[in-house]
Amino acid sequence: MRINCPCCGERSLDEFVYYGDADLRRPDPQDEEAAAKFIAYVYERTNPSGFHRELWYHGLGCRTWIVAERDTRTHEIYATCRAVDGGAPEGAAADGERS
Repeated sequence: MRINCPCCGERSLDEFVYYGDADLRRPDPQDEEAAAKFIAYVYERTNPSGFHRELWYHGLGCRTWIVAERDTRTHEIYATCRAVDGGAPEGAAADGERS
């Protein structure tokens, strides 16, 4: 698999470290139901089949965090962007789905 780093261009998967779901957000510790939400945050993860937004770290390159939109069934990467840029990667699906 090859990943297009927004800073370095297309690189081998070996240069990157997978971090996880790009849309997962840490619960607010001040929330009334914080304990239950933290349990769900840590232990209750989905295993998506199909379109997924993921965080990757280019550890053996420019050390940039990137968001990749990828099909988990085929490993096709639709788009990438620097994570600090926020929003959807250029060329991303507006509704989060690909055909």
